[in-house]
Parts: sequence; structure tokens; C-alpha cells
Amino acid sequence: MKNLLTRSITGILYVFLLLSAVFLSSDAFDFLFLSFGLICIYEFKKLIKLSGYYIFIAFLLLWWLFVHLVQGETAVFFLLFVTLAVNLLLIALLLSGKQFKLPKNYYKFIIALFYIGGGCIFLTMIPYHNHNNSFAKFIIIGIFILVWVNDTFAYIVGKSVGRTKLLASVSPNKTVEGFVGGMTFSLIAAYIIALYNHDLETIHWMILAAVVVITGSLGDLIESKFKRLAGVKDSGAILPGHGGLLDRLDSLIFLAPFTYLTLQLFIYVS
Repeated sequence: MKNLLTRSITGILYVFLLLSAVFLSSDAFDFLFLSFGLICIYEFKKLIKLSGYYIFIAFLLLWWLFVHLVQGETAVFFLLFVTLAVNLLLIALLLSGKQFKLPKNYYKFIIALFYIGGGCIFLTMIPYHNHNNSFAKFIIIGIFILVWVNDTFAYIVGKSVGRTKLLASVSPNKTVEGFVGGMTFSLIAAYIIALYNHDLETIHWMILAAVVVITGSLGDLIESKFKRLAGVKDSGAILPGHGGLLDRLDSLIFLAPFTYLTLQLFIYVS
């Protein structure tokens, strides 16, 4: 009971912090995810035993370049290409069932920089997906809602009727039924969001929900794989009752570049 209360209080404070940053200002939102990125890189660095502290300098430089300096589409799409390439490699390794062997320090460095760092950068770019310099706060809030709905109902449905393991070797508690339940309720949530928000068309919100659920679920499984290889239950202990910050943000960080790409495709095909 005490653990449930601790988890609830931490969860409420976490959600309050996210929403407060979104509504306060774009600068507050950017600073929050810069801070989150540094913490997540620190936790991931420990998971994969990445030596040295150059990764923090590289992340700060990449952040400064793409969040505050570089505005050209070509440069942004190059970063997107590299980030997606790293993420697709991680998906391929996950689905192949092979071990995530990262023997060289520079392999670990590249994966940490683009898997974690690139994901955090594209999270801050999502509200600016339309390139008109306006901060579309309800787009990012909608994505947060879709992630939370998916996590909640995947857990509820999985606990209630889950029988078929999704990827037992990585996360034995996740089920196919839970995944389908999370997807179903996320699509319903996307439809409801579209009734009140017209930044995107209804069909776009529905497609975005599918992208969020699929890539977010993969992101959660990939982080679970890294934790299993490291022999730990949580990535850290910064959030009482929840573990590390990466444990809370693994889905968001991984889905960010895929979501950004989806939003760009909406612009170019409309």
C-alpha cells in the first residue's frame, strides 16, 4: 500500500512537471528535456558501461546545434536519418533475439548519443513540426496522452486477460492482449482528441496513435533488453516507486523521431 502511494505521488508530480513546462513556455519545455536528456544519458551510460564523460559534451553540443542554431531542413533531416538508423538497428537486434553486443566504446557512444540524445532533441522539435516557429503545445500534450493511455490500458488488459507473451525473453509480463488493448484505447483517445483539437485531422491523429503505440512499445522493450543484459531491474532510482527517469521516458524518447517523421509526412502529403 505504501509503495502504491509512493508511485502515485511520484507519477502525479511527474505529469504535473511535464504539463507545467509545456504551458509555461517553449523555453521551459526545452530546458526540461535538456535536463531529462542528461539524466537519461547518465542512467543509460551506466547500463551499457560506457566509460568517460565525453558523451555529455557531445549531447550538449548536438542539442545546441539543432535546438538553438541549425534551422535548415537538410541538417535536421540528416540528424533524423542517423537517429532513425540507430533506432532501426536496435529494433532489428531486439527482434532477432541476439544479444546487444557493444564491445567497443565508440559503438556505445554512438548508440547513447542518437538513441537517447537524438530522441530527446526530436521530442523538443515535435511542437515545431510545421516550421512556422509557433509552439504547438497541444500536439505534444496529445502525444503524452496517447502514451499514458497506451501504458495504462496495456497494463489493465494484460493483467485481466493477457495470456500470449509478447516477447517473453525480454519482458515476461507484456502480452499480445495487452498490446492490442493499449492500441485500441489509444485509437479511441486519438479520435476524442481530434474532436477538440484541430491542429491535425482525425485520420492523422489516428495514424499518429498507431505510430506512438508501436514505436513506444518497441522503445520500452529495447530498454528492458538493455536492463536485462545489465542484470538490473531499474535504470536508476531518481523516481521513488518508479525507478530511473529512463524507465519513465523510454517510450517517449524512442517514439520521438518516428513521430516527428510522421508529422513531416502529414505536411508533405497534404
